[in-house]
Amino acid sequence: MPDYSNLSVLIVDPNQGMRASVHNMLTQVNITKVEHAVSAGTAIRALNKKNFDVILCEYDLGSAGGNEAGQDGQQLLEDLRLHRIISQWAIFIMLTSEGVYSKVVSAAELLPTDYILKPFTVDVLSQRIGRALERRATFLPVYQMIGQGKAREAIAACLSNETSQPRYATDYARLRAELLVNLDRLPEAEQAYTAIVASKPLGWAQLGRARCAFALKRYPDAQAQLEALVAENPKLMAAYDLLAQVLRAQRKDEEAKKVLEDAIAISPHMVTRLRNLGDVAYATGDIEGAEKAFKQVVAKAKYSEFRDPADHVNLVRTLVKKGDAAGAAGVIRDMERSLRSGPDVEVCRAYSSAMLQELNGKPEAAAAELAKAMALLSEATGMSSNIKLGLAHSCLVNRMDEQAAVLFGELTKDPDSGVSEADVVALCSQAGREDIARSYDQQLDSEVDAMVRQAAEKSRNADLAGAVEVLQLALRKRPDHKGLWTVAATAMLRQIMDLGWDATVAVQCTALLRRIRDDNPAHPLLPGLIAQYTAVRQKYAPPAATPTAPAPAQAAAETR
Repeated sequence: MPDYSNLSVLIVDPNQGMRASVHNMLTQVNITKVEHAVSAGTAIRALNKKNFDVILCEYDLGSAGGNEAGQDGQQLLEDLRLHRIISQWAIFIMLTSEGVYSKVVSAAELLPTDYILKPFTVDVLSQRIGRALERRATFLPVYQMIGQGKAREAIAACLSNETSQPRYATDYARLRAELLVNLDRLPEAEQAYTAIVASKPLGWAQLGRARCAFALKRYPDAQAQLEALVAENPKLMAAYDLLAQVLRAQRKDEEAKKVLEDAIAISPHMVTRLRNLGDVAYATGDIEGAEKAFKQVVAKAKYSEFRDPADHVNLVRTLVKKGDAAGAAGVIRDMERSLRSGPDVEVCRAYSSAMLQELNGKPEAAAAELAKAMALLSEATGMSSNIKLGLAHSCLVNRMDEQAAVLFGELTKDPDSGVSEADVVALCSQAGREDIARSYDQQLDSEVDAMVRQAAEKSRNADLAGAVEVLQLALRKRPDHKGLWTVAATAMLRQIMDLGWDATVAVQCTALLRRIRDDNPAHPLLPGLIAQYTAVRQKYAPPAATPTAPAPAQAAAETR
C-alpha cells in the first residue's frame, strides 16, 4: 500500500455521520492529517489559512442546517478556482450520488480532479487518491514552471511531453493551449485547439477554439462554432455563456438573452450567469426579467464568501427604472444590514441612494450622495467598469460634469476596462447630454485624425510595425470608423510583406476585411485587398499556417 502518512486532507460535508465515515476510511490507509468543514464558507476559511493536499467535497452542501439554498460543491470549486484560493494542481475530489453525477458532470466547466460515486469503499477511495497523486506528480514540473512565471518554458515542456508521455498527450495539449491564450498568442492557441478537435471532438477543445475566435473578434465564426457546440452538447454550460458574450459583442442582445434563459433553464444556480442575464435583460428593456434575475443573484450570492455589493446596485437600478421606490429603499436597507462596511460597500450604498433620490425628485440629495460615492471611490478596490459607468451617467444627469470626466478618463485609459471613447459618447447621449456627447465626438475625431497622420509618418520612415500599432490604437478609439478599416488593413499587409509573416497581424487583417465586406460587399477596395492578402499569405505564411486549400479559396473562406 502506498505511504499516505504525510498527506493532509480536508473533508467538506454538512453531514456529521458522512464526515466521520470518510475520516475513518482515511485513517485505515494511514492518512491522519484530516480536518473537517461543514459548508462552503467554512471550507473557504480553512483553505485561506492553509493548503491541503486533497479536498474531498460532498456535492450537495445545501442541506447544512436545513438550508437548501446554499452553494453546492461545484459552485464552491468555481469560487475556489476563480479567486485562486487553491492552486492549479490542487486535488479536488467530488463525492456524489450516481443520480446527481449524471446531472452535473456534463454541465461543469471547471471539472474536479475526480468524482467518487456513493456508496464507496475504502479501497475505492484509496485507489482514486493514488491515481490523482500520480497524475499530479506527472504534471507538477510544468505547474511549477507556471508558478514561477516561466510560461514559455512550460509551453515547450508540454509540447515535448505530448510525445514522450502519450497517456497524457491530450492533457498536455490542453494545458499548452491554455498557456498560449494566457500569453495572448491566440492564433497559436487556436491551432492547438483545432489539432485536438481533429483528433477527437472534445467539448472543451471546441469551446477553447471558439474562445480564441471570439478574442480575435471573429464574431460570426465564433457564433457558428458555439451554436454547433450547444446543439451537440446541450449541457455544456460554458458554451451558452460564451455564445451570449459573442452575441452581445455583435449587438444581438435579444438573442443573447434567449441563450442565457435556455442555459438557466438547464442549470439555474450559477450566479455569474444570472448576473449576465440581468444585464442583458436590462439592456433590452425587459425590466421585469432584469428584476427577477437580479433578485435571484442577491438571494443566491448571500451564501458565498465573495459577496459583491454591486449586485445590490444592479437590483436598485432596475427597481428605480421600474419606478418602485419602496422596493429600491428595501434593497438599500438590506445592503446596509447584511454587508460588512467598507469603501466598496459605501460607494455602492451612496450610488444606490443617489438613484433613489433621483427617482423621488430630490436632485440636491442625489448630488450629495454622488459626492460621497466619488469621495470614497479611490479607496474602493472592487468597483467594476459597469458601476463606474453608472456613476458617470448619474453624474451627468445631475450636472456633475467634472466628476463624470474623471471617471471617463480612468475608464478609457485602462485597457482592461472594456470601455472605449465611443462608449463614452454613447453614454453621454443616453444621459441626455448631447452637448457633452458632441464635444467628446469632435475631440475623438481630432485624436483619430492625428493618429492617422502619425501612422503615415511612421510608414514613410519605414517603421511599419509602429504604424500598425498606432492604427490599432485608433481602431480601439473608433471601432466603427469605416475609413480606418481599409487604412489599417493596407498597413498590416505592407508590414507582413516587408517584415515577414505575423500570425496575429494576419488574423487582425482578416477580421478587418470581413468587416469591410459585411458593411459593403461592393466596396471598391475590397477585391484588391483580398487579392493582396491571398498573395501575401501564399508567399509568406510558414508551412504550419499555409492552408491545404488553394490560397484564393482560403482567402475567400477567411473573409466569409
